[in-house]
Amino acid sequence: MDLKQIHELIKIINKSNIGEISIEDKDGKVTIKQKEEPVVTVAAPAPQVFHTAPAQAAQPAAAPAAPAAPAAPAPKADNLITIKSPMIGTFYRRPSPDKPMLADVGTEIAPGKVVCIIEAMKLFNEIESEISGTIVKVLVDDASPVEYDQPLFLVEPK
Repeated sequence: MDLKQIHELIKIINKSNIGEISIEDKDGKVTIKQKEEPVVTVAAPAPQVFHTAPAQAAQPAAAPAAPAAPAAPAPKADNLITIKSPMIGTFYRRPSPDKPMLADVGTEIAPGKVVCIIEAMKLFNEIESEISGTIVKVLVDDASPVEYDQPLFLVEPK
């Protein structure tokens, strides 16, 4: 089995519910396992809260009250679609440091539009949208590690 076939197999496994697969041929044996637990999602928001709260205790209490008004359209959150990471790697929002962001809050996306890049084992994989809509929230910081199936973007569908 050559590298291209293995890469295609990984893509297929990532899009399926298969947890593990082993394939053996005359050249050798390949085993692919999916990781189940996203770790970074829970830990990422916590440092941001702790860094803002100690700075000024009175004003952050008022600041969340102001965002609570925009968060009031929470019923819309029910129809938001999550774009998730198809693999483990490092999340990048730009194709290179001197290029503009691929997708940011307010960006209109369509099926096939590249929304981010995930680097895995020195390979830069373009992650394409499978839906049409507008990006409402970016859930991961640039150059951060991501896990398989970790939410990356929230999208309001068209």
